[in-house]
Amino acid sequence: MAESDTREIILSIARDIVASNGLHAVSFDAIAQKLGRSKQAVLYWFPNKPALLAAMFVPWLAAEAGAATASLETATGRDEAIRSFVIAVAGFHFTDLERFRMMYLLPQTARTSATKRQAGPVLDHVHPVTDSLYATLAAHLPGDRNEARREALAIHASVLGLVLVFALGDAIRDPLKHGAADMIETLCRALTGRTADRP
Repeated sequence: MAESDTREIILSIARDIVASNGLHAVSFDAIAQKLGRSKQAVLYWFPNKPALLAAMFVPWLAAEAGAATASLETATGRDEAIRSFVIAVAGFHFTDLERFRMMYLLPQTARTSATKRQAGPVLDHVHPVTDSLYATLAAHLPGDRNEARREALAIHASVLGLVLVFALGDAIRDPLKHGAADMIETLCRALTGRTADRP
């Protein structure tokens, strides 16, 4: 195994453990066993669990934010910005629902005191990403700074809620009666105050 690949393999193993057994099951011993290396070999790349968790989740969040930010580069006006943002974020998550579940659902199921303690250092990496994401969208929205940021958060939460419903249907093999593309369009219209009769 090339040393340059070891870090990514460790992350892949950790994500597999999370997907199979939950966030609480991630440990350096478990990773080392699956890696076929010593625990120290894992600690070389990730000196503590918060560093490992940040490396697992923050790049995904940054990729989501990157897709959203790129979509806003040519947007002019509130409605176009909202539409571009919704399509970009929804499109990012619909391409990988399992990744969405790991980003937004699994952390909510980790209720142990140890996991809660470890969340603090991870959030130090998360907050700059989300702050930048909301500030970029808010810059395209009317109103004062705080009002625009609240609206940006509400828009993002609306997109995540839509993806959540589709992810649930996918997980229990009970697909929604409406297609994803149609619902993305409907959400865009709802958030921009437009209806099918009033384009």
